[in-house]
Amino acid sequence: MPTRREDPLAEYRAKRDPRRTAEPVPAPGTALPQGNDDTYVVQEHHTPRGSPTRPGTGERVHWDLRLERDGVLKSWAVPKGPPTEQGPNRLAVPTEDHPLEYASFSGTIAAGEYGGGHVTIWDAGRYATEKWDDRHVIVSFDGRRLAGRYALFPIGDGAWNIRKLDDTQPAGAPPEPAAPLPMLATAGELPGDDEDARWGYEFKWDGVRAVAAVHGGVLGLTSRKGTDITVRYPEVATLPAALAGHDAVVDGEIVAMDDQGRPDFGALQNRMHRTGGEVPRLAAAKPVTFLVFDLLTWDGEDLTAEPYARRRERLDALGLGGHRWVATPWFRGGGRGVHAASQENGLEGVVAKRLDSPYRPGVRSPDWRKVKNVRSQSVVVGGWRPGQGRRAGGVGSLLFGVPDDQGRLIYAGHVGTGFTDQDLRDLGRMLTSRTTSPFHGALPRDVTRDAHWVEPDLVGEVAYAVWTADGRLRHPSWKGVRDDLEPDDVVVEP
Repeated sequence: MPTRREDPLAEYRAKRDPRRTAEPVPAPGTALPQGNDDTYVVQEHHTPRGSPTRPGTGERVHWDLRLERDGVLKSWAVPKGPPTEQGPNRLAVPTEDHPLEYASFSGTIAAGEYGGGHVTIWDAGRYATEKWDDRHVIVSFDGRRLAGRYALFPIGDGAWNIRKLDDTQPAGAPPEPAAPLPMLATAGELPGDDEDARWGYEFKWDGVRAVAAVHGGVLGLTSRKGTDITVRYPEVATLPAALAGHDAVVDGEIVAMDDQGRPDFGALQNRMHRTGGEVPRLAAAKPVTFLVFDLLTWDGEDLTAEPYARRRERLDALGLGGHRWVATPWFRGGGRGVHAASQENGLEGVVAKRLDSPYRPGVRSPDWRKVKNVRSQSVVVGGWRPGQGRRAGGVGSLLFGVPDDQGRLIYAGHVGTGFTDQDLRDLGRMLTSRTTSPFHGALPRDVTRDAHWVEPDLVGEVAYAVWTADGRLRHPSWKGVRDDLEPDDVVVEP
């Protein structure tokens, strides 16, 4: 812990050039202000990784706790931020005293300067001292994020710990963010040239929709149905620096990439249904990436009523990226060019979103329009036919349908290609037998001859060439199970 000296700011000044840094640097000999020993500030400090000679990628983040004492700010660097829950210790490394004016500082410290990076105020307010000596600093905070009793104490080798001693929470603290059901897009065509400027465009990613809620540094992932899927994707639990110390809800897509860096829905199949001890091995062998395309809440502020363009600007400003997280690109206007780029890169298509559209949780809205390059359709499995050759005795092909407007399952074809051996084994375990056909109306005789009927509760995705005039999918190919969809969610895509 720094001790009182003739000039307690000498070390601070030695590290800074007042001509180059935006930080307050009082001139030598300036009298220290007389405060009440009750001001505190916690600053969030983002610094680039690497150095000018060894550049890195992304950024690092830490927090600086500063307590006014004897006219200066006693300071600790807290790598993971001050705890907001009772119990755990966190490392707090004493640093040089700072001038009291630093309690209101936020801004950018020039690259190459000591502490170069961006500083914001994470919390500020008043504190009361219960004990202050070389072995213990016990204080009580009354702030927006920090409240109640805290202890700081040395642990050896110049390091300290900080610990929250009680369960007091800030008055009016926002509740833990909840993940809403995601907003859905309708299928359609690109907006016309006359309205193109009123739309934003994103690439369509072939993955699993997920809404992420972050609270107290802990991630929760929910599916399109609202199911908790956090345990299935442990590699996503490592949060990017931009989310550290903040509560947020974001919307996005979990994808598995192929060798060319394109989303591969089939590669997700081994991950979508796994929750046991094999998950860490699968995550290490074929990690997924969380592609984020919307910001719904930020530190208790509900952004769903904000227009899409504003939410995307807020998301972009976070610099969200790191480990297995990526903020996806978006484009104002220029839909034809974005669509052409998606085709050139072998992507599934584009999603057009009205720039002025709010986020409507759980609603399929024409304000979002998906334009597919590859025809695909969600289907409900209603039966199977036995395989031949090496597939004999098990599932060889699936009989599927789509619900009509009365909720009846209408037969739409059968699919026998696109499966891996593992797919067929998994399907054999997922299907529940029944004695009668779940399809409404008569089926072709060649289908019913050797069909095994199953409960219509499994949804899959098939690629196809065209819808025929009699309501069949021509040349379907299996893409995978959609456990993020219920049969009632299935709609016929144009």
